[in-house]
Amino acid sequence: MRRIALFLGVQIFFVFLTEAQIVNPVSWDFSPRQTSGNDAELLFTATVKQGWHMYGVNIPDGGPIPTSFHFNPSSDYQLQGEIFPLIKPVVKQDPNFNIQVELFDGKAQFGQKIRILKSGKVTISGYVEFMSCSDKECTPPAQEEFQFELTGSGIQESTIPLAGKGLESVPVDTASEATTQVSGANATAKPEEQTAPSGQGRSLWGFFLLSLLAGLGGILTPCVYPMIPMTVSFFMRNQENRRKAVFQAFIFGLSITLVYTLVGVLVAVFKGGADAANQISTHWLSNSIFFLLFVVFAASFFGMFEMILPSSLANKLDRQADRGGMAGAFFMALTTVIVSFSCTGPIVGSLLVEAASGLALKPVLGMFGFGLAFSLPFTLFAMFPSLLKNLPKSGGWLNAVKVVLGFLMLAFSLKFLSNISESYHLDFLPREVYLSVWIVLFLLLGLYLIGKIRFAHDSELPYIGFPRFLLATASFAFAVYLIPGLFGAPLKEVGSLIPPAKSSAQVSMNTGISGSLSGNKELCDVPLYSDILTLPYGLKGYFDFEQGMACARALNKPVFLDFKGHACSNCKKMEAEVWSDPAVLERLSRNFVIIALYVDDRYQMPREKWITSPVDGKVKKTIGARNADLQIEKFRSNTQPLYAITDPEGNLLAGPLGAEFNISKFIAFLDRGMERFHQK
Repeated sequence: MRRIALFLGVQIFFVFLTEAQIVNPVSWDFSPRQTSGNDAELLFTATVKQGWHMYGVNIPDGGPIPTSFHFNPSSDYQLQGEIFPLIKPVVKQDPNFNIQVELFDGKAQFGQKIRILKSGKVTISGYVEFMSCSDKECTPPAQEEFQFELTGSGIQESTIPLAGKGLESVPVDTASEATTQVSGANATAKPEEQTAPSGQGRSLWGFFLLSLLAGLGGILTPCVYPMIPMTVSFFMRNQENRRKAVFQAFIFGLSITLVYTLVGVLVAVFKGGADAANQISTHWLSNSIFFLLFVVFAASFFGMFEMILPSSLANKLDRQADRGGMAGAFFMALTTVIVSFSCTGPIVGSLLVEAASGLALKPVLGMFGFGLAFSLPFTLFAMFPSLLKNLPKSGGWLNAVKVVLGFLMLAFSLKFLSNISESYHLDFLPREVYLSVWIVLFLLLGLYLIGKIRFAHDSELPYIGFPRFLLATASFAFAVYLIPGLFGAPLKEVGSLIPPAKSSAQVSMNTGISGSLSGNKELCDVPLYSDILTLPYGLKGYFDFEQGMACARALNKPVFLDFKGHACSNCKKMEAEVWSDPAVLERLSRNFVIIALYVDDRYQMPREKWITSPVDGKVKKTIGARNADLQIEKFRSNTQPLYAITDPEGNLLAGPLGAEFNISKFIAFLDRGMERFHQK
């Protein structure tokens, strides 16, 4: 009996002890905000005690319980997309689980957009499940019930919700509660199509390796590759002092790496946003500077002047015997980074998007890896320019290479002017004018190679060697190849470098589809911005997300989302090489409502279309800014092109998919989306 009494006494003691130690570090407040007669936003505000933190909605497997929101289903309202944080979480290493997780310290706030489907009073109820920890301990998962009272004014069929991230509300797989859960995970994407969460599914070393590969890939872009011989000519002037040339080449490579790393540091510190690369590569000022730089480089190659530092700076550098041309090497590195940024911007942007997800270390590490790999070929060629060094000094190959590069620089310089013309809808450089200039340039290049044109430092050309003959033939042939493009030929091989064909007459050539695309003419109304934006090959579609989704719902068709850019080379290449295929065109025109969303368009929308971004809290006033923000919000990506197929409610059916130049695989992607739409 004594043992039983002692046992019961001990148990009662521990019950009271446990009760006394119960902590509740998180308190919740729920408030609605009705934005219109039928649209509202539900606000969920959590106050977290000092020393504690609550976990976010995006938590990797094996971690703590993520915060999730469960709504009791009702025919009185409809959830608009997923829950979204109004306060950006901090991403850090959690010592309790030893993984990177989203954390809220002090305060957390979430929003959920809804649409009321009936007139009168509507009750929205459910519960939020969450977990909190301190540096030493955690509380078990807790639930907090919520209830909102709203009043609706009836269904408005003229508007369609903006579905967040292409996600739907998915039912919780439990028998005890009929609720709907909304979280930050890619709930509707099939497992094989879910994009890996940036910064959570890969190790830092894996991401570093990816950044190295991205840097090497950046070398193979059309704006970068022709610049490698230019660096060789810059360092060849110091070949009398081999040690000095090697040192300058090393400083050159180190400077490129440091410049890119500094970009990563600035993004991590100031949270400049994931679309910073787009801003730089499409702004009129930066493109004007890039254009002028290319023209200056071309003039230098033609022998108009030599690119040298100011004499005062050069004299100062001469006095610094040990450092020699270090400042000159740094200047050359900085110039290389600047003029190549238009082509490397999409690659750099995919690394900078890590900053928007809150993980500050990865953009720094990614930019370091990118800069290191990007600088390596430049440095090696600058250190070992043996092939150019052994060329004849009196004119010959060396000067001919410079002149050829000058022609290429002039041709590529037009790309920057085209970016301005397209992004701001100035239309001062249409496709016909662009191609005409290219045709003339490559005809002149051919005449130069056969000796009919001479520049300042060229010597007499008594005869034409076989290499010159081949190059001249290639230049003339390329000029002839461009001529059909004046009349609408796709020119697939250079489609990424030239403006797209815009008129129906132009795009009708060589598409393989006779007549009009009748299936694609079935639009609900006149597309917004159709006076300034077009789709290729006579396709019809929308350029505003809400308007396109509204039409998709009215026609009960799946949606083909196309995130693209005026300055996006791969977007143009996809349209020239893949979209032009008759089987692709047939599917796009007949099966989908196309919504083309330009992320770099500078047209300012009417004030009523402005939005405050849930990503960075800034007001988005232009078409491009709003679409870029939408892409980040929906897909956690800011690289283009990006394609996705959704149903009319915004639920993901297939994708997201980047550039896919294999036509069969792209057709399979379209068919998969269509098949899943019919299965719903």
